[in-house]
This record gives sequence, structure tokens and C-alpha cells, in this order.
Amino acid sequence: MTDSKAAFVLGTRPEIIKLAPVIKACQRRNVSTLVIHTGQHYSESLDEIFFSQLELDPPDVNLGVGSGSHGQQTSEMVLGIEEQLMDATPDVLFVQGDTNSTLAGALAACKLDNIDVAHIEAGLRSYDRNMPEERNRIIVDHAVDRLYPPTEETAALLRDEGIPGDRITVTGNTIVDAVEMYDETAASTSSTLTRLSVDKGEFDLLTAHRAENVDDRDRFANILFGVAAAARHRNNEVIYPVHPRAADRLESFDLAVPDCIRTIDPLDFFDFLRLESTASLVFTDSGGVQEETCILGTPCVTLRNGTERPETAFVGANCIVGHRPDDIVAGARRMESKSGEWEPPFGDGHAAEHILDDVGLEDQHAERRAETATKEAPREL
Repeated sequence: MTDSKAAFVLGTRPEIIKLAPVIKACQRRNVSTLVIHTGQHYSESLDEIFFSQLELDPPDVNLGVGSGSHGQQTSEMVLGIEEQLMDATPDVLFVQGDTNSTLAGALAACKLDNIDVAHIEAGLRSYDRNMPEERNRIIVDHAVDRLYPPTEETAALLRDEGIPGDRITVTGNTIVDAVEMYDETAASTSSTLTRLSVDKGEFDLLTAHRAENVDDRDRFANILFGVAAAARHRNNEVIYPVHPRAADRLESFDLAVPDCIRTIDPLDFFDFLRLESTASLVFTDSGGVQEETCILGTPCVTLRNGTERPETAFVGANCIVGHRPDDIVAGARRMESKSGEWEPPFGDGHAAEHILDDVGLEDQHAERRAETATKEAPREL
């Protein structure tokens, strides 16, 4: 019997976090893994910290693609991933989410024989085709063999687009697995509250990095002004870990950050998770942060005009406000008293196991042990 092998393509920190439970579930089942890092993420050092904190082995391959135009970045990834897959011949390739790494992995594998391609977190739709992530999601969902949407609502969107139901399995979202797996560790090991001299529930958290927000000077300024006004209403300081893209725009636009917003360098996973779980309110334009705050019970205000995570708003964990200051303030007032008053909609925390069960990646060592035990059992005389 030949051992099964699962390959993973990832390139950003959210992908590392959300694929970690699946990689670890493979290890528990004695399934061989091949982890291909495209190098899409901007910070190799922070990626190394993420792998270490999540107790993952370093990637088997790092393509080191780096930044570039969408076409250049994606084409280099496809070539590198295809070469690795042709050499390793895995049974299944997992891609996650909506990045260029996700797209490249799906494109590289979907035309290779005998490799099933599985999309984790399939079916998300913002219906904003100006977002490159939206186009990636649609292409990947229609190219792959197996789709794992996190909710019944996202599964329905896939069926509405004509994707056959036998390719779709609702599994929940692996971010629930990750948050439940690491939240206690973050609480016991992170010293970020002490380092920042903030107390639980006495500060707000801001993340803003999306191109449509930070590449537009007026919009970025409105977001900063609105978040500051909302925080002052409650006498809170705002902690803002600044993404390199946003940092570049702050400098090039010569934008003044309001006094009540404290900018800091990007954080590792445990430190950021600790801030998410202890903040009074989170302002964000990140889809992943919308999910994480919903799971952690922290109210969220989303600085976009729409979201591909509408379930967070449906259960009352999130308010979609856009970028106008008055709307940001109104959204904050609406959410500030809602801590934990909802049931997270993203599954039971065992999405990774459900995914491997559906793919059919069983613990073959256990099967061998059972066969050996049967052969070696004494026969009755």
C-alpha cells in the first residue's frame, strides 16, 4: 500500500494560520505532507515566527517569488508550483482563501493528472469585482475538484453558480480550529498588553491595509479621523499595527495620525490574537479579522462597503460602515455594547478533520497496524 501525500500551497500569514490545523491533522493521521511557500508575503522573518509559533515545520519549499504585478507574480508561482507537484506527485493539493498563491496553486494543479485540487474556504463572495481577491475566488472555485465552504450560505452561492453539489462539502472554517487551538497559548505566553501598557477592555484595535482604503489619500484620512472620533467618544486609545503598505502611504501622503491612535509595527500571531481577544472594539478592513473577532466575542466595525463574511453581520458580531467618519462613529456606538452576544457561525472547531475525512486521507499506519495485529494473532487450536 502506498502512503498518501497531501500538498499545500500558501504564501501569506492568513493562509499559514488557516492551513495549520489541516497540516497538523495530516500529521496526526501519518499522512505525508509537502508544504510549498510561494514567498508572496512581504516579511520572511515574520513568516518564520508564524511557523514556529504554530508548531509547524518550516516549509519544504520556498519559491521566493516576492512582490510584482499580478501577472508576473502569478506566472512565476505557477511555474514553480507545477515543477514541485510533478516531482512529488501528491494525491491532493490544498489551497486556501483568495490570494494569488491560491490562484497559482489551483492553476498549476488542475491540469495535472491524478491530483485532486481542494479549495478550503470556498464560496466566499463580496460581489465587488474590483477586488482582485474576488476574481481569484471565482476562478479557483470553478477550477478545482473539491470545494469546502465554511457555511451553508456559502455552499448555496456555489450551487447557484452551477457548481455540482457532489463537489461541495460544508465543513466549517479552519479559523475556528486555529483560534480554539491557540487562544489559550496566546493568553498565557503573549506579553503584548504589558509591553503596550494597555488593559483588557480599555483600548480599541485598528487594522487598515486594503488597497481601496490606504491607496486613496482622502479615504485613508477619513478612516483615521472616524476611528479616532469613535475612540475619543469612549476615552479609548487605539492600537494600530501598521501593514507595510499602509506605512508607505502614510509617509507618501504625509498623513497625520490622530493623537489617540498609536501606530506600532506588525505583530506575530499570538500577540495579535491577544489584542483581538482583549480589545473593547476592533475596526478593520480585513476579512480574516472579521472572522476572528466573531469567534472571540469582540465587537467589530468593518471599514468597507461590503463583505464576503456576511454571516458575521447576520449574527450581530459585525457592522459594515464604509469609510465616512460619521458612519464609523455611528457603527462604533452601535457595536460598543455587544460583546459576545452571538453564536459564531463558522462550525464546530473540527473543520480540518471534516476536510480530511471527505478527501479520504485516513491514518494508513493505523490500518497497517490492524492488519499486522490480525496476521500475528494466535490461531485457535
